[in-house]
Amino acid sequence: MTEKIKHLAASILLLFALTANAQPPKPTSAEIYHKLEKLNFLGSALYIAAHPDDENTRLIAYLANTTNARTGYLSLTRGDGGQNLIGNELREFLGVIRTQELIEARNIDGGEQFFSRANDFGYSKMPDETLKIWDKTEVLQDMVWVIRNFKPDVIITRFDHRTPGSTHGHHTSSAMLTQEAYTLANDASYEPNQLKSTQTWQAKRAFFNISWWFFGNKENFDKADKSKYVNLLTGTYYPLLGLSNQEIAALSRSRHKSQGFGSTGERGDDMEYLEIIKGDVPVNKQNIFEGIDTSWNRVKGGKPIGNALALILKGYDFKNPSASVPALVKLYAQINALEDSYWKNIKLKELSDIIAQCAGLYLEAAAEAQSVTPGSTLKIRWEAINRSPVPMAFKSYTLLPMNSPASVNLPLQNNVGEKATIDAVLPASLNYTSPYWLDEPGTSGMYTVNDLQKIGKADIIRQLAMAFNVEINGVSIPFERKVIYKFNDPVQGEVYQPLDIIPDVTTRILNKVQLFTSTRSQTISIKVKAGRDNCKGSLRFELPEGWEVSPASVPFSLPLKGSETVINFEVKPPALPQEATGRSIATIEGKDYDREQTIISYPHIDAQQVLLPSVAKFNRADLKIKGSNIAYIMGAGDNVPESLEQMGYTIAILKPADINPERLKEFDAVVMGIRAYNVLEDLAFKQSMLMEYVNNGGTIVTQYNTTGKLTVTEPGPYHLRVSRERVTDENAAVTFIDPSHKVLNYPNKITANDFKGWVQEQGLYYPDEWAPEFTPIFASHDAGEADQKGAVLVAKYGKGYYIYTGLSFFRELPAGVSGAYRLMANLIAIGQ
Repeated sequence: MTEKIKHLAASILLLFALTANAQPPKPTSAEIYHKLEKLNFLGSALYIAAHPDDENTRLIAYLANTTNARTGYLSLTRGDGGQNLIGNELREFLGVIRTQELIEARNIDGGEQFFSRANDFGYSKMPDETLKIWDKTEVLQDMVWVIRNFKPDVIITRFDHRTPGSTHGHHTSSAMLTQEAYTLANDASYEPNQLKSTQTWQAKRAFFNISWWFFGNKENFDKADKSKYVNLLTGTYYPLLGLSNQEIAALSRSRHKSQGFGSTGERGDDMEYLEIIKGDVPVNKQNIFEGIDTSWNRVKGGKPIGNALALILKGYDFKNPSASVPALVKLYAQINALEDSYWKNIKLKELSDIIAQCAGLYLEAAAEAQSVTPGSTLKIRWEAINRSPVPMAFKSYTLLPMNSPASVNLPLQNNVGEKATIDAVLPASLNYTSPYWLDEPGTSGMYTVNDLQKIGKADIIRQLAMAFNVEINGVSIPFERKVIYKFNDPVQGEVYQPLDIIPDVTTRILNKVQLFTSTRSQTISIKVKAGRDNCKGSLRFELPEGWEVSPASVPFSLPLKGSETVINFEVKPPALPQEATGRSIATIEGKDYDREQTIISYPHIDAQQVLLPSVAKFNRADLKIKGSNIAYIMGAGDNVPESLEQMGYTIAILKPADINPERLKEFDAVVMGIRAYNVLEDLAFKQSMLMEYVNNGGTIVTQYNTTGKLTVTEPGPYHLRVSRERVTDENAAVTFIDPSHKVLNYPNKITANDFKGWVQEQGLYYPDEWAPEFTPIFASHDAGEADQKGAVLVAKYGKGYYIYTGLSFFRELPAGVSGAYRLMANLIAIGQ
């Protein structure tokens, strides 16, 4: 990227995003003008697909910044079932990361983000399978709720509802459900309870966003007759922003870092194609809003507002944006007098932001600490400064959600800052900061959210805020600011973080899976962390009947907030194999606290606190292992090494640079982490050493790689071709191709029971072609399909063994699935 493009990229991020952990954006005069242009467009478009990263950021950026439409993206799931290229978080924790990545993406491309309660349970081949696991009724309710509230003039789907089986079942389901939601949103008899707080809505038309991959390849797409489609010229260059539409879209797309979707910006002509699915066909193939009044005339009494805004735009002084403030304040009063509540509320919020930016009005409420407990007193330092000659006064503020007003009555003179610190007594009922969709137990296909007003919301709900009431030219304007925490970092300077509401105490069972291979007692360690000063209480650990725990409870005393201690319990398992859930519960002054605090922190998103029940899986397993020293070569990131340690192995994590013949001699087996041959470029220089290790009598177990670029020609000693084949049904029946094979018999006798209790999927990216030296071990299939035999392939090579497996050990082992442990032990032991 050239220095010029780097500068422009920084500019666009300042325009649209509060970059994670950085100070708030301070828009330039040109960027403020761009916002004024958007203020003059009253139309909306809603894009709908299944997952984070399904959205077409080029089209979203175009609609938000060329058309100036209010543009939303409804992702039915939060991407919980995907893989993670930047860390070890999976399932709900990955969903939290991908939620924030989508929010950051929308901050850049100018869209808004929404979700349903659907859980991304993993890959699905057909929509009927998807809709059996999702609760179709609830997902449809959520979609209608979002449509009724967002009120899109046009709806656009990323996928085709007419081609089930051609793509991910979630994809097709999102398009199929959109067809129903389009009509149901305007049916007063459908979900009438929603109509207590919103209204029915009928979008003007619905489109399907055509792409070349629906035609198989670009060559077929280029040959296709596209005259029937709406075609939007999306290669816009924005002089005010210094970027092309494609460059904005690439910056947005690149926020999907957990999925490895970094994108390079392009410049020049570009085209997006839309097929009309519902509603009338636009005559003008360049205008999806044809026939829709998107001016202020669509609002009763709005024509004078449109005229006034046109004059403001015409007279805007790029060198002195504050010159527009008096006219903008009059405009605010005019809009505030309108009857229309929908556009009135949207445009008042947009306009208040513009007024503050034109005036250089900086308002902030910062807490003295990054976290605080309900019922405590928090010092909050507010700051207000008007950096313009426009007279104004800070009349009062209100603390939310307490609705506690306080009079201030301070004139805000040009460039004279006002500051004060207040003591805010927080209500004991204040909700903890955590993803609202994880507050209650859900199912494999759905999250549980019982509060209708929360459904659809993208982000964690942060209640604590300060509403500044500022009077300008006799007009009172409220400016709401979330209470944040900020500090000075010696390297980064001023750093902003969200304020978290935390429990008085949290606990964490240090081993999330505890394996018992005999009736011998084991020590269980639990970390206790204080959320406030003078934290005293007791800790108990609970397991079902048949498991013995001692002592019954242990007292703790933590003098300072943030201090920690580790408490040990002895646990004796039952005589027979059994899986159980252990729970850690702290008690303070008669109140139980059962939450575990997890902080997810990456540079590209705000740090996220997740509070879930403090639980762990306890497994009395019939498990034998052979061999002791295992080398693990980490790929894209997983938690398999911890599981191998639980099994009794000694694990050494090797980087490619650590691989050499002498070092490899130390190990009974080498296990390759997931996608190692996709992400570790240096493995290409070490592959011959690894194969020589096998030839000399070693064992290598290679976990799945994707069909993307491999760093080696062949991951093993013989040919195999990785495909997209998989078995998505974790309960699919498994056939043992050769029941006498050593992998199925030593040191553990593998039976059908070992494939019970698997989670999300059985396996993925199975090879579909392999050399005759490989022996397939298992056959299984999804409903209506032929057997897949690439789950485990074993080859003798010289004195050793090479094994390639697409089974999802990276999910099953951390989930404590007994059969996965037993099978992995057999794979490792094949050469013993």
